[in-house]
Amino acid sequence: MEAPAGLKFSKQHEWVAADKEVATVGITDYAEQQLGEIVYVELPSVGDEVSKNDPFGVVESIKTASDVYAPLSGTVVAVNEQLSDHPEIINEDPYGQGWLIKVKIRDRADLDDLLESDEYEALVAEARE
Repeated sequence: MEAPAGLKFSKQHEWVAADKEVATVGITDYAEQQLGEIVYVELPSVGDEVSKNDPFGVVESIKTASDVYAPLSGTVVAVNEQLSDHPEIINEDPYGQGWLIKVKIRDRADLDDLLESDEYEALVAEARE
C-alpha cells in the first residue's frame, strides 16, 4: 500500500493534491486494492459543485460498487475523461493517470481536516488489524 508524501488523504480513502486554487482528487492505492478490478466509473460534470464529505461519484469493480466522497468543497473544473473507456487506469496508476476530478477549492481550510501520508498509513494499518 502506497501513500505518497505531499498528498493529503481522507478517512474515506480519497487523496488530494492541491495547489493554490485547484485540487486533484482520486482514490487511494488501498481503496483500489480493496475494490479489486475496476470496471466502471461515474463522475460529475465540469461545473458541478461538490461538497465536503458528500458523495460525488461511484467506482464499480467486479466485486462491488462504492461511493466516492469529496474531501473538500468546490467546483469541478476537470474530469478524467479517459476513465469512461479505461476505468482500469485507477488500478494501474491511482496517484497519477487514475485521478478522478479537479476541483476549484472553495475554502482552503478544508485541507486542514485531511490526513498526512503517515497518518493515513496508520489509519489503514489499524483497519487491517
